Formats: sequence, C-alpha cells, structure tokens
Amino acid sequence: MRVSVVIPALNEEATVAGVVKAALASCASEVIVVDSDSTDNTAAVAREAGATVLNWRDIAPDIPVRPGKGEALWRGVRAATGDVVVFLDADVTTVEPGWVDGLAGEFANKHVQLVKATYRRTLDGEEHGGGRVTELTAKPLLKLLFPDVPAIEQPLAGEYAIRREAALRLPFVAGYGVEVGLLIDVATTYGPDAITQVNLGVKTHRNRPLAELVGMSEIVARTILHRAGVADTAVEERAPWVG
Repeated sequence: MRVSVVIPALNEEATVAGVVKAALASCASEVIVVDSDSTDNTAAVAREAGATVLNWRDIAPDIPVRPGKGEALWRGVRAATGDVVVFLDADVTTVEPGWVDGLAGEFANKHVQLVKATYRRTLDGEEHGGGRVTELTAKPLLKLLFPDVPAIEQPLAGEYAIRREAALRLPFVAGYGVEVGLLIDVATTYGPDAITQVNLGVKTHRNRPLAELVGMSEIVARTILHRAGVADTAVEERAPWVG
C-alpha cells in the first residue's frame, strides 16, 4: 500500500518544515505540499525540507482555482499517487511520524475508507480548550441531523486519511466545511463502519481568535445543514474527479 501525504499550506513558513520532516520520516511514499499562493517563503521552506511542492494552480491548470482549504485538498488528491492519502495541517507543531503511520495503518482493514485523528487540543498554552467550533457547532449539529454518523471525537480534524479511490469519487466543499462534508459523505456512501479514528496524543497549532472562528462556524454549519437537505443552505463545492 502506497501512502501519499498532502499538506495544504498558505503562509506557514514558520511551521511547515517540521510537518514535512515528520511526514518524510513516516511510512509515506511521497510528501506533497500544495501551496495556495503563499506570499511568504512557505514554498521554499517546504521544498528545502524535502517535500514536493506544487502550486495549486499547477494541478489541473485548466480549472481556475477557488479560495479555500477544500480547494487545496481537492487538487492534492488529484496530484497524489498513493492508495491512501493522509492530510496534515501545515501549522501543527506537535506532529510526529507516528501520526502518518497510525492513520495509514487502519487501512489494513479493507472496509475502512476514512480515518480521523483524535487528540487533546491545547488553547493558548492551556492543556485543554481547543476545538471550539468542533464542540459548539459541529458535534451538536451532527448528533441532531446525522445520528448514524459515528461519534468521532474530532470531526473537523485536519489530520485524517482517506482511500484515494474514495476521495476521487466524493465532492469537496471549497472552504473549512471540507472535513465535515467528507465525514458525512463517506458515512452515507460507504456506511458508518467505513469510518474509524486513531488517538494521536496532543495537537498544538496556531489558535485563531474568536472573530476568525465565526466564518468557520458558519461554513461548517452550512455544510451540515446542506447535507441534511435543509433549504437555502447551498455550499460551494467541487464535483468528484471521477463520476
């Protein structure tokens, strides 16, 4: 089984090298950084650390890019060549090679299509308190509207793995709704048992101020409501690469 690590990055020069080096020390066959037009030295730093760096415009260049993390992941799946794609956020400072190995290892079970990370999330130096959008928006709405979706501890985790064949056949929400959209879509397409989770310990990354989380909460809520068929909650998303 070949494993591709895809790291979406936008202006993460301070942390991307550490994520790349951890991924390179894992079972990964390739490590791809998808650079979303960074204006700092993210691309150069990632390349120097050993990653294959691709500007998102150069992946399927005939398709104009749209803003958002989901766009980078969607294009990253297209560029990857592995049987399994492991996504890692570029701003994490606690990532270890075992994260990739742990996520990828679950695919020994042929039925598994999606593996989510679970971890304790820090907040501004405190041991607990991270994941505010997860706890206040994603989890309540998933429990109410999608009771059959497994109760994943970190449904919005940016560290997860998916079979590339499945990823090519699923839509990707353009913004921060991409993770919860994939969670729901995998559960409804392949069944709840196709999803599992792996404990990766502690995650420390750049915590965003509350003001920045408002927009994130809205797109997460909109994505869940859209998947539930609630009227007037359309989301911008990319169609599957494979019909």
